[in-house]
Amino acid sequence: MVRAAVLPAVGAPLEITGIDLPEPGPGQVRVRLAAAGVCHSDLSLSDGTMRVPVPAVLGHEGAGTVVSVGEGVTGVAPGDGVVLNWAPSCGRCHACGLGEVWLCANALAGSADVYARTAAGVDLHPGLNVAAFAEETVVSASCVLPVPDGIPLTDAALLGCAVLTGYGAVHNAARVLPGETVAVLGVGGVGLATLQAARIAGASTIVAVDVSPEKEELARAAGATHYVVASENTAREIRALTGRQGVDVAVECVGRAVTIRTGWESTRRGGRTTVVGIGGKDQQVTFNALELFHWGRTLAGCVYGNSDPAKDLPVLAEHVRAGRLDLSALVTERIALEGIPAAFENMLAGKGGRALVVF
Repeated sequence: MVRAAVLPAVGAPLEITGIDLPEPGPGQVRVRLAAAGVCHSDLSLSDGTMRVPVPAVLGHEGAGTVVSVGEGVTGVAPGDGVVLNWAPSCGRCHACGLGEVWLCANALAGSADVYARTAAGVDLHPGLNVAAFAEETVVSASCVLPVPDGIPLTDAALLGCAVLTGYGAVHNAARVLPGETVAVLGVGGVGLATLQAARIAGASTIVAVDVSPEKEELARAAGATHYVVASENTAREIRALTGRQGVDVAVECVGRAVTIRTGWESTRRGGRTTVVGIGGKDQQVTFNALELFHWGRTLAGCVYGNSDPAKDLPVLAEHVRAGRLDLSALVTERIALEGIPAAFENMLAGKGGRALVVF
């Protein structure tokens, strides 16, 4: 028996309870979690904005130590530190053939599997493949990557989602160039990683935007040169900070129609808006044909930072070792499993950066 945070049904409160976890089968790995980040995507899964089979154990950003491996596993061994990769690429679908592994058609196929059972014998699914909100988990070997040298396990958990997403949004999706100006809308865990990534990219002006005035210190520590408290005048304020032109790049980390539209309006003519936030189907963003022609802007989605984790993790690790990327600065609260519901409430209220479950 291991303790886990179980989502019994969509919209229901999480239950902290013991679950029966089997030993790994062929091609599987059992991992003892060191830490797991509480991401907004977990909240979106719990309230039904994103759909997964339930009952499920959520949590997709984590790192830990390999306990045991199943038949045929050669890439890792017991005692190895690993980062969980919640979206492994299959290598066979059309997107993988194009090299766009972040769009793999089969990445989330494992979420439909039964991977464990409650003490009462109820089947459980692994939310987003890896079920990191538990003391231990069993995952496909394709869902683990070695922790880079010199990265503590608790910090490494953040590499599994927030940092890959934020860094990738800047370097892979928006392709920010040295000297360009950037606005980041939403200063949660991903937003803080995005701010650090913009600084690493050499952006000249970095404007952080959030509804909470209390996040200014966090944002400036991450690399923001300016801070704007979100309002109906946000786009105008950002243009005023950039010679009335607007920023070259806006990265939206919230997933709401109003912030996507604000990001768009905050960019210069010919600017680029990258949408990282995951919104619901009811969040409708509208544009008219004339403005699309006149402004010549680009609006693009971004999945998992458009990253290939196997290739990008070593790059991130080098930034960490060189002191350019501070993983611990993303964490504003360290909690136990029991603290996840409160972390969800804080996200809804726009408070804090990344809450980290430390086992």
